[in-house]
Amino acid sequence: MQAKTHILVVDDDEEIRLLLDEYLTKSGFQVSTAEDGLEMELFIKAKGYPDLILLDVMLPGDDGFTLCQRVRRDSQVPIIMLTAVSDETDQIIGLEIGADDYIAKPFSPRQLMARIKALLRRTHLSSEKTEDLPPRTIDFGDWHLDTIAHRMTNKLNGRTHDLSGSDFALLMLFLSRPNEILNRDTISFATRGREALPFERGIDVQLSRIRNRLGSSKAYPDYIKTIRGNGYILSVPVKYDQ
Repeated sequence: MQAKTHILVVDDDEEIRLLLDEYLTKSGFQVSTAEDGLEMELFIKAKGYPDLILLDVMLPGDDGFTLCQRVRRDSQVPIIMLTAVSDETDQIIGLEIGADDYIAKPFSPRQLMARIKALLRRTHLSSEKTEDLPPRTIDFGDWHLDTIAHRMTNKLNGRTHDLSGSDFALLMLFLSRPNEILNRDTISFATRGREALPFERGIDVQLSRIRNRLGSSKAYPDYIKTIRGNGYILSVPVKYDQ
């Protein structure tokens, strides 16, 4: 019997914790809750990382940003940040420090479920059927990507980067469609499971983070090029290995 996907809800609002616990449990997930960073860290120490974390930004003690950074030091567990509805800054900061997605309060249960399922599909943790698995390794430009470990290694200097779920999904999108212009809606569907919202900066943050990690070299000065008014394109050779 396949184990249920385990979600940890971290929120200091008891009503929200109870509602999410009930809703997610009825939807077939195993749910644990924590009211602050201390409870969250005690849970992780005792039971290890769950399959996904719903993490509120505004928490007593260490806030959600601090906790997200702490988790990212040794885990790529998918993280969805719960943010204030009007605070775009929270959303941008969350993505910059390694969160995979964000959802603004107040949110509908159906909206949250769509985000959770989309993120789990992208990280291969969903119980639903997935598409054919990608090649075990991919070489592109100066980089070597391990698609199982979600780790890319620079072939020139040995530098490595572990990728979060959304960053891995974004990079795989470009690697699966090299030399093809990808618009913002295409990217948003692949990384968030929805169309890009007007004036949304999350995609820009992710692209900037990926570009910074890829860097440049004499042979490959620009991995992902911006095609003004159209989208973005991966402009280096890609080789798939099994």
